[in-house]
Amino acid sequence: MMASGADERMTGRNGKRTAAILSALWMGLGQCYNGQWLKGLVFLLFQALFLVVFFDFFHLGLWGIITLGEIPVLDHSIELLAMGLISILLILIGLLFYALNIVDAYRIGALRDGGQRPPSLSETWKQLTDQGFPYLVIAPSMILLVFVVLFPILFMVMLAFTNYDLYHQPPAKLVDYVGLDNFVNLIRSDLWKDSFFSVFAWTIVWTFVSTTVQVALGLFLAVFIHQRGIRLKKVFRTILILPWAVPSFVTIVVFSGMFDDNFGVINQLLQQVGIGPVPWLTDPFWSKVAVLLIQFWLGFPFSLALYTGVLQSIPHDLYEAADVDGATSWQKFRNITLPMALYATGPLLIVQYVGNFNNFNVIYLFNKGNPPVPGSTAGGTDILISWVYKLTFNTFKFNYAAAISIVIGLVVAAVSFLQFRRMRAFREEGMIE
Repeated sequence: MMASGADERMTGRNGKRTAAILSALWMGLGQCYNGQWLKGLVFLLFQALFLVVFFDFFHLGLWGIITLGEIPVLDHSIELLAMGLISILLILIGLLFYALNIVDAYRIGALRDGGQRPPSLSETWKQLTDQGFPYLVIAPSMILLVFVVLFPILFMVMLAFTNYDLYHQPPAKLVDYVGLDNFVNLIRSDLWKDSFFSVFAWTIVWTFVSTTVQVALGLFLAVFIHQRGIRLKKVFRTILILPWAVPSFVTIVVFSGMFDDNFGVINQLLQQVGIGPVPWLTDPFWSKVAVLLIQFWLGFPFSLALYTGVLQSIPHDLYEAADVDGATSWQKFRNITLPMALYATGPLLIVQYVGNFNNFNVIYLFNKGNPPVPGSTAGGTDILISWVYKLTFNTFKFNYAAAISIVIGLVVAAVSFLQFRRMRAFREEGMIE
């Protein structure tokens, strides 16, 4: 006896392929073919509404991101660029759901090919909440992250390839794509290369000196207080941790007044001991020294607290064994304390280096990156991130600010990636418990 058409579909081998093809033609058709009519109609209606609601937006956005407008005043290049990026993100999200729809149709079709009954709507919902609950929970936040985090990054990247600056302000003027000109000018143009390499070099020096000294100072004080025979350890720790308890911006502003060339208490004290006043705020070299000293003050309490906890976790048996072997204090520090401390705090050290690479607060609150440097678009103490701020809000060089931001991101990402991979703390998780 021949099977009916429906039965043939139930037991046929190509049902899954047919369902997938139908869902690829239009969302929901494959589900309807599999007998899941309600789910199929919901998918079908979802695609129809998606296209109806966003079609005009997609059309204008995709045209805008390619052309950036054609008629000044009428077309706003930056708004078109933003619309284009949003359109692409929405299309990608839509394609993700489209792919999931095809996979779902293929999976249900495979069940039917095997002679099984497709799950009902309630069974589908139960399966979704049981097996896909984590994805349901994080899905809204992931979609939000796409527009809150990913969109600004993509927008910045796109600006780096345009001529968007003070002289190309839409809608009065159109913005155009300029390719890699902004990056090339940073390293070849006489106007930009000196400023860029000077600020980049100072940023590297600032990062390594400020972070290394604050870490070394915190470790030294922690080891010193941890020694046997030191009394009033809690008092020392409380006093040394106090700079961390004061809000950093308050500390920086107070130090800015103390380092004032004319009225600052530091120059008054230096004069009393026979040392002339130091141009802390007007000389680039001494301004750099001042911001480094401030960062040492702000940063060492954290390292002190961090290494105090690490030292207390090192087994005393190791030191007792070293004493039996006749090891000196330096040998015990070099072979026991320092490796164990660095092993436990390695990832945090990277975080501190990266944080100081982009430490905007100290530079800007102390003297706003000043003093000015003749022939340079950056101040004497500007690091890359504070220079980006000035280019964006003072001189409206949005294109160069975006290009420099990409350089910052690449440097931070590359250093972090390489260092994290080299960290034993990441390769040998569970060594310290």
